[in-house]
Parts: sequence; C-alpha cells; structure tokens
Amino acid sequence: MSEKSFATLDDLFAHGDITGKRVLMRADLNVPVRDGAVSDATRIERVVPTIRELTGKGAIVILLSHFGRPKGERNLEFSLKAVAPAVADQSGLEVTFADDCVGDAASSVIASAKPGSVVLLENTRFHKGETNNDGAFADQLAAVGDAYVNDAFSAAHRAHASTQAIAKRLPAYAGRAMEAELTALEGALAKPEKPVVAIVGGAKISTKLDLLGNLVSRVDYLVIGGGMANTFLAAQGIDVKKSLCEHDLGDTAREILAKAEAAGCQVLLPRDVVVAQEFKAMAPCKTVPATEVPDGHMILDVGSDTIADLAARFEAAKTVVWNGPLGAFEIAPFDNGTNAAARHVAMLTKMGELNSVAGGGDTVAALNNAGAADDFSYVSTAGGAFLEWLEGKTLPGVDALSRS
Repeated sequence: MSEKSFATLDDLFAHGDITGKRVLMRADLNVPVRDGAVSDATRIERVVPTIRELTGKGAIVILLSHFGRPKGERNLEFSLKAVAPAVADQSGLEVTFADDCVGDAASSVIASAKPGSVVLLENTRFHKGETNNDGAFADQLAAVGDAYVNDAFSAAHRAHASTQAIAKRLPAYAGRAMEAELTALEGALAKPEKPVVAIVGGAKISTKLDLLGNLVSRVDYLVIGGGMANTFLAAQGIDVKKSLCEHDLGDTAREILAKAEAAGCQVLLPRDVVVAQEFKAMAPCKTVPATEVPDGHMILDVGSDTIADLAARFEAAKTVVWNGPLGAFEIAPFDNGTNAAARHVAMLTKMGELNSVAGGGDTVAALNNAGAADDFSYVSTAGGAFLEWLEGKTLPGVDALSRS
C-alpha cells in the first residue's frame, strides 16, 4: 500500500487480481484535432503508462474524457471518435469506440470487451449531468465499472461528474500521471525542502492575486517579474514611464508586500531592467537601474544585475516553484532574463542541488524557449488546475481521491 495522502494504482493492485475488472479511467483527451486527426498527442502520451499498466494486468480499461464545449448537447463536431486512432497509436493497443458514455451504447461495447483491452467512451460533456456534477449521471457512469482511476490532473479543478461525483461511487485511485503531478506539487509547496524560491511573472497582478497571497505565507523568497513587477515598482513610487503597469492596483501591491514582510517572505523585484522605446523584435535597448527608466521607454526584461542576484538565490535554495516569465520572452532580446534564469535552475536541478517545479501556459512555452524544460524536476502542463493548486485552493478531483 502506498504511504501517500491519496490512493494509487499500487493500492488497487494490493486488493488482488484485477484480470477482467472494468476500470473506468478519467483521462484528459481534450487534444487539438486538425483535418480529422490529432495534431498534438502530448496529453495522450502522459496517460499511456497508466493504460498499459492496467491492461498489462488484465483489466478492461474504459476511458472517460471531455472534448471541447458541446454544452450538454450531442454535437459530432466534438466527438471523441477522431481521438481513438491516436490513443491506439500511442498505446500500441486496440481501442474500441462506444457512441455514448452511458446507456446501452456504452454497456454493450463494454460487455463484449476482453481482459487487457481498451474502450473509449464518447464525450462526457454530451450530457448536461457532466458539468452539473449530477449524481444520477454519475450513477450511470459508475454502473459499468468496478473501480475508478483518475489520471487527468488538468481537469481536477472541475467539480464534474466524471472527476468528482463518480469517485464517491467506486473505489477511487490516482493514475501514474496524476500521482506524479501530486507528488511533485506536494514536494514543491506542501512539504518542501527549504529555502523555497517562488518565481511569479506575467503581465498583470490582477490575474494572480490569489497566487501571490498564498505564496507569501509558504515560501522564503518571492521573485516578481514580467509586467506585474512594474506595478510593484510603481507602488513604491518608482516612475516606470511607458511600461505596462496596473497603476490602480498600487494599494493591492503594497498590501501583498506588507503581508510578505509579516510572513518573513522576502520579495525580490528587479534591480535593473532592460528598456526600449518600442516592443518589437531586436528593438534598440539598454540596461538601466529600475529606478531610472528614461522618458519614452518601457521595461521589457530584467537586467544583468538582477539575473546575477537570482542565480545566487537559486544556488542557496533547495526548492524552486516557477509560474510566469520574467520579461517579454516571446521576442529577442527580451527573452534573455527568462532564458538565463531558467537555464541556471535547470543546471542546478540536473546537478541534484534543486527540486524545481514549474507550470502554467506561458511558463511551459518560456522554459521550452530556453531549452530548459527537460531538466526541471517537473513541468506541469495542467494550466488552470496547476494555478489553482498554487493558489491553495482545494481541487475537487484531487480531494475525491484523498484517503478519508
């Protein structure tokens, strides 16, 4: 049996032989499809280990997933049928498709499935009961299964029938991708090795108030970068000139700084910045102290002194949590600060000096741009669920798996 706060496949296997058992597995197969074929199979690749482990032990794996936003109506534009060949290709297993996720269309296909086979059920969001977290709909889903496995962390922040209600109706376990994600997140914030450095970047603090509020009470150093750093600089009376800045949130920024000071968290803002008169690729730019932005200029990246300071903080740390870029990483040369910091964290992680966990859409893109993602301890592709976890919110799909 596992020692984790949630049940895993090891717990399922500990209960005995699962040959012929029907395992309802929640995956996130909401993948991009172009011209009738899956164009990016990353999310499928992540759940393949769980599918193969279960089928390898003789289980009948019944895949549940949403796909797009059909709004509770049967709309073949959002059919998962187009995804079935990609699941078969990635897993190396034959995948049978059922035209519905409940009722005779589902049960008849499942009844004829053999041990070690895979059945993909139609889009759960074809039924209003899915997004309503309806108990009767969850009963219908659960009726065809002996056990439930959730391997869709990216959908765990939704209180839906296939992520929450169903877990109350069957023995529920985390799949291997879910287990890896939760283990990484617990190691980064719930039970981290200190000191902990959190990097929060991006354009606006208005989108990350809950995140900042939670982190200042959990980490030792909070690095603020990107456009949101300008709001904090302005809140301290620094003229950021043409820079992206939410001047109306000055009071909020000062409240966060006060809360951080009370919690013993040191907030690190840019010491020096890279400025330009316009935001375009290879625009003429220069590095100046953060307090001396010239007229007509905007802040687009952190400067070399800030990068050096961050490198020293990383070297003294044991855990780094990263969400958001330090500058306008999309175009050179304003990707330099993010790239340099990311590569330094990656190097220390590879040396075994650091546990590094990152996530969020722009973050994944920024780390890939820096060529650093593969050397981080864990990079989450979950987006909203990752952010809500960092904000300290309870995720319904995770809570449903926790040991009671």
